[in-house]
Amino acid sequence: MSVVGLHHVQIACPARSEDLLREFYGGVLGMPEIPKPPVLAARGGVWFRAGDRELHCGVEADFRPALKAHPCFLVADVDAVAKGVSAAGGEVRWDEAIPGIRRFHTDDPVGNRVELQQA
Repeated sequence: MSVVGLHHVQIACPARSEDLLREFYGGVLGMPEIPKPPVLAARGGVWFRAGDRELHCGVEADFRPALKAHPCFLVADVDAVAKGVSAAGGEVRWDEAIPGIRRFHTDDPVGNRVELQQA
């Protein structure tokens, strides 16, 4: 038995935060929204496509943002994405800890840490 791939990453979100998440992941980062199956849609939350993978934002009753754990999205132009995040009011925290890798961290509108890295 072996793992053959990664289908999606799930992050937590508070109830009724879907529109904020749509503005950030869909609007600022340009990730298309994926319809949730009806039985799961009733629980709230929202899903997005990231290349050939998915990001699932799922409602958690006792929500606390992830301050260390994070998804990392590969982007074609990390500088342009940083400008877009900044223009939308997000904080851009450049990280040069890994030589040769251009990346930054920011927070989604509910406080979850997100990394954006040059593809």
